[in-house]
Amino acid sequence: PGSRGAMSSQDEQFQAAAPDPAASSADDGMTWWYRWLCRIAGVIGGLSCAFAGLWNCVTINPLNIAAGVWMMLNAFVLFLCEAPFCCQFIEFANAVSVRADKLRPWQKAVFYCGMAVFPVVLSLTLTTLFGNAIAFATGVLYGLSALGKKGDAISYARIHQQQKQMDEEKLTGGLEGQAL
Repeated sequence: PGSRGAMSSQDEQFQAAAPDPAASSADDGMTWWYRWLCRIAGVIGGLSCAFAGLWNCVTINPLNIAAGVWMMLNAFVLFLCEAPFCCQFIEFANAVSVRADKLRPWQKAVFYCGMAVFPVVLSLTLTTLFGNAIAFATGVLYGLSALGKKGDAISYARIHQQQKQMDEEKLTGGLEGQAL
């Protein structure tokens, strides 16, 4: 029953979560596969933070508990930004994801790396290090995308040749000026 044109809320959430390769790659220069790599790294980083944060909370040391709670908060934010379909029970998940998609890659890099470093500063243990490693790696992936594509060798050789010619012209021009 119902019309075929109507979409369910789950379909809308999935479409909002799936990045559009044509529209978004023009904005920040990321290819569709790199965007998915960053998203998958974010989801795996969220899982890693969640499990390590829960394990970190099983202690009596208050700093470990604080770091564990922060790690679970990191996991929630990673899921909310990178995979909003995992948070279907939260009404504002799609709005947060859309806003996070509008951020530049360097902003995501700073945000994710900063989120991952804070629990390690609170409590430097193997659990916090390994639990936040993938979340930090997600920030590094976004940071690398902010640097842009690597140029090809031919264009670098051409630029180097042009600079060499300009230097030779300056040198010969300077010597001719001194000879007069």
